Amino acid sequence: MHFGQFNLMGYRRPGTPPHEIYDAAVAQVKAAEQADFAISWFAEHHFSNYSVCPSPLMMVARCAGETSRIRLGSGVVIVPLYQPARLLSEIGMVDSLTHGRLVLGIGSGYQPYEFERFGEDLSHSTEKLLEFMEMLELAVGQETFSYAGRHLRMPETHVASRPMAGLPDVWVAGDNPALHRLAARRGYVVMVTPRHFTAEMLAAARQRFEATYREAGQDPRRMRFAALRHICVTDSRAEAAGFLDEVRHQIRLSQSLRHREQAMAGSMLVEKPWPGEASLEEMAGHMLVGSPEMIAERMAEEIRRAEPCHYLLQSQAGGSSLPLALRSIERFARDVRPLLERAVGPLERIGAGGAAMG
Repeated sequence: MHFGQFNLMGYRRPGTPPHEIYDAAVAQVKAAEQADFAISWFAEHHFSNYSVCPSPLMMVARCAGETSRIRLGSGVVIVPLYQPARLLSEIGMVDSLTHGRLVLGIGSGYQPYEFERFGEDLSHSTEKLLEFMEMLELAVGQETFSYAGRHLRMPETHVASRPMAGLPDVWVAGDNPALHRLAARRGYVVMVTPRHFTAEMLAAARQRFEATYREAGQDPRRMRFAALRHICVTDSRAEAAGFLDEVRHQIRLSQSLRHREQAMAGSMLVEKPWPGEASLEEMAGHMLVGSPEMIAERMAEEIRRAEPCHYLLQSQAGGSSLPLALRSIERFARDVRPLLERAVGPLERIGAGGAAMG
């Protein structure tokens, strides 16, 4: 098991300059490397204050020059929104620019609002992602290749900008059985969202993935999966309460976009409750927000029940402050991780799934 630092890069205050958000993400990546995090991740979303990162691969390339050890991941590339030939080349180029530190997170997307503005059909998104992955494996495995699928086609082609050592490590996002079957066949890592915010939910997700592995004729003991979590390491009740409010804000925007219920006030998404949302008190009872001791205890329970191979830890949400995020990154490494190892034992033995962890 290892830990990652996740950047959504949204904002809550109207008029927040994008460069401030990008600079804050870079600062967190550098702090994560100093704290010996394994991976920094960058989301992709479009056309709203939910996220101002339209290109995780550009953020990977930007941060490659600011770091030397930490791996850099797309969390995730929304594959159906790209022209396939360009994406093939950019993946190879970014992997080479990072000297093989790219972790390729992929997803099929979930926001109709984005797909409509790209002129793409969300109902075809999974099929297009599956076809693209077939193309990518051919492109990096052969000197030249051609492809003819239902949605994507390519004449005989050589992709000149090639990865350092073949296909990068691939991670798959989304609660999508077709993508989970792909992960089972190929040995990719599956990532789950913060909606699985209790130990029970995470354990249930693992059981679903194990069933998919069996259906695909694969040994579920080989499975690797990762959990995205908000985190705020603080001894201040006021800071914890403020961070939870920012997390709820972020979840509300995501839910409105997922269910085509978004409303815009100029450039800003309107925040509104969604049916069945957890109260702030319920969130406080489960999320990784609070003292190092409490966070370690909750993570230990999740690890015992679900055995994730990786946590993507998001320490800045909505309008929460950069100093608080940097402090959480530092305190996780200094205060939480030793407590966690004391509770569950050596982390490198957990969640490896019989395969080398990237």
